[in-house]
Amino acid sequence: MVPFALAGIAAFGVAALAGWLAGAPDVWLWTCLAGALWGIPGLLTMLRHDANRRRRRALTHPEYQVHEG
Repeated sequence: MVPFALAGIAAFGVAALAGWLAGAPDVWLWTCLAGALWGIPGLLTMLRHDANRRRRRALTHPEYQVHEG
């Protein structure tokens, strides 16, 4: 899911840039900014969840390797 979150944040950023260059109304620019900013906590939540899931899996399945990084 992390690549989807990154793609969403990037899409909002590109839309904001395109809207700014095209002279879009301010409401569109603020909407794009809000979408990109709301994506950041979602991305951080997913990263933390994935790290916790890897740790739990390593505890219950000895054959599973955890690579910190």
